[in-house]
Amino acid sequence: MLSSVKQAGVASASPPVNPNGRWFPPPSVRDLLRAGKRRRRLAPYLLLLPSAAAIGLLLVWPAIQLVVYSFQDYGLPQVTGAAPTSWTGFANFRLVLSDPEFWSSLRISVLFALAAVPLTLAAGTLVGLLLNRLGRKMAAFVSTTALLAWAMPAVSASVIFVWLFDPDGGVVDWLLTKLPSWLGGGPRWSGFSWTNAPLPAYTVITLLVVWQGFPFIAVSVLAGLKTIPAELHEAARVDGAGAWRVFWRVTYPLLKPIFLVLLLLSVIWDFGIFTQAYIVTGELGNRDEFNLGILAYDKAFTMPPAYGVASALGVVLTVVLLVITAGYVRANVRQGAVR
Repeated sequence: MLSSVKQAGVASASPPVNPNGRWFPPPSVRDLLRAGKRRRRLAPYLLLLPSAAAIGLLLVWPAIQLVVYSFQDYGLPQVTGAAPTSWTGFANFRLVLSDPEFWSSLRISVLFALAAVPLTLAAGTLVGLLLNRLGRKMAAFVSTTALLAWAMPAVSASVIFVWLFDPDGGVVDWLLTKLPSWLGGGPRWSGFSWTNAPLPAYTVITLLVVWQGFPFIAVSVLAGLKTIPAELHEAARVDGAGAWRVFWRVTYPLLKPIFLVLLLLSVIWDFGIFTQAYIVTGELGNRDEFNLGILAYDKAFTMPPAYGVASALGVVLTVVLLVITAGYVRANVRQGAVR
């Protein structure tokens, strides 16, 4: 019995053996530490993997399909399988660039972005500066109220603005008729249609986009203001600087990277805006009011649908936004705003 116990003890104390019958030494402390470090390095990527997979499924794969369709003759017959898909090279792009409606829509998109983006940034910055001066409770109340406009779905907000500017009993026309003539009011506003021409229609859309977009700008600016030491503003005021000089010489240089990001996001959001323009202009009623978003929708979903041409238009819109973004970022890198 004693020999059997010794044999069992020897067997339990013997080094581990692999399936080939060859023993290998136990891992050292250094090996365990290295394995733990490798696991810690992989842990963030493993946690990001589900989100990356969802982004790839919802954004990257459709973008790849968009580029593929832009080089194909792809329409309803190809979707149903009644006709084979054929590659057309750059024919869709030539068709888009030779279409007068494309250039008209591009002009409207550019003019709209030039109006809406600065107004949104200015309104959001002013509200952010106001929130920074308010007390904690009042700032929380104002920011929460403003964020309700930002969180409202674009369809709901657009329908509300259509009701407000309705020529048949809308509140805006009624208020304008009540204003005195020296303020621009009068009976001429009675029954005024805001969707019969691009200028009044995009005036409404600009107000809608600014109303929905300024809360995000305001909260972002407020977050940046909280990172600036109060001593810098106090020193500037002691030196006799006014409010505008304090903002331009102290606040803006420190928040310039934040303003860069907000500007790029605003350009991307407003340049190819679709939902608000589609609802306010009355869907596809007036082709003179088409921007690039509505034109792409018209090419893709009116009969007969031309998915290839619409995809080419989407690629052109993406390239335009990339050029604007790259140019602006490069200019700010040269100025030292971004490192």
